[in-house]
Amino acid sequence: MALKCGIVGLPNVGKSTLFNALTSAKALAANYPFATKEPNVGVITVPDPRLDKLAELVNPQKVQPTTVDIVDIAGLIKGASKGEGLGNQFLGNIRETDAIIHVVRCFDDDNVVHVDGSVDPVRDKMIIDTELIFKDIETIEKRADKLRRTAKSGNKEHAKTVDIYDALLDHLNSEKPARSFETDDDSGPIIDDLFLLTAKPILYVCNVDEDSFPGGNKHTEAFKANVAAEQAEVLLVSAQIEAEIAELDTAEDRQEFLTDMGLDEPGVNRVIRSSYILLNLRTYFTAGEKEVRAWTITAGTKAPGAAGVIHTDFEKGFIRAEVIHYDDYVKYGSEASARDNGKLNVEGKEYVVEDGDVMHFRFNV
Repeated sequence: MALKCGIVGLPNVGKSTLFNALTSAKALAANYPFATKEPNVGVITVPDPRLDKLAELVNPQKVQPTTVDIVDIAGLIKGASKGEGLGNQFLGNIRETDAIIHVVRCFDDDNVVHVDGSVDPVRDKMIIDTELIFKDIETIEKRADKLRRTAKSGNKEHAKTVDIYDALLDHLNSEKPARSFETDDDSGPIIDDLFLLTAKPILYVCNVDEDSFPGGNKHTEAFKANVAAEQAEVLLVSAQIEAEIAELDTAEDRQEFLTDMGLDEPGVNRVIRSSYILLNLRTYFTAGEKEVRAWTITAGTKAPGAAGVIHTDFEKGFIRAEVIHYDDYVKYGSEASARDNGKLNVEGKEYVVEDGDVMHFRFNV
């Protein structure tokens, strides 16, 4: 899938350290602003215990997880919307992503420079929000200016669009992101066509020190209170801990480290799974002796579209899908047993694939 999340934040909040822990790439993580100038792109495996369980039951020759693309974007400063720092580049890179992972610094450390001289995640968030909102206002005003003249001359469709633009401008000018603007069947497509920065779905990651993980601290409590009305997910991660885990050579060493820390899994696993859901992605599985594999689809995909993810011929010649829900597959232990117990369903072209479905496609080309 081409969909990707962009990691954003002020300089020196831990974006690149988190990115390095998320990926096998090694982005430059340094103690000075703008250590990241060009966006780093990583293809990240999505941890899924369901895939491991299916592999355990089927014992295939190969296991293939699904992935998500993560982009580490240059840090932003005040005035980015006017081109300050790497503002134009930063905002252009965000525009090319489909969702945002916003990293805020929630740890005190005199040895790590803060671009604004003190640690205040609420202030830091507002800096980025303001710059993105300014850029969105600029985008809308340019579009609106082109339509106002024809709207005044009697073009009802353009007049309607301008009214929607003006309502959205009022919303943005009240320091609210476009994602919280209420839309309907008429306004939704018009606003979607603007590709606004603040319309992108968002996940907040609070980067804390080791002593504040996983319980949090005064900075995380203040931040959570500030974003409560947004109904966005907030995750606490110690990028430094994650970096240490990523540096360990073997799975056994990593598990021992996690056990010593009292953790079930690395924090980055939660970030990856949340990013996957944030992009509105879902997973279905194919399971056979040669391969057990996870496949990525968008939520709401019908069976022929899901088949097309494997190969376009599967979609073109789609006949039917044989579907076993994941829980049924695990309960009965195999495809044959699930079939014998009436848990294999034959579905047609209108079937909407559910997250976790184990599928086999019949097609004819």
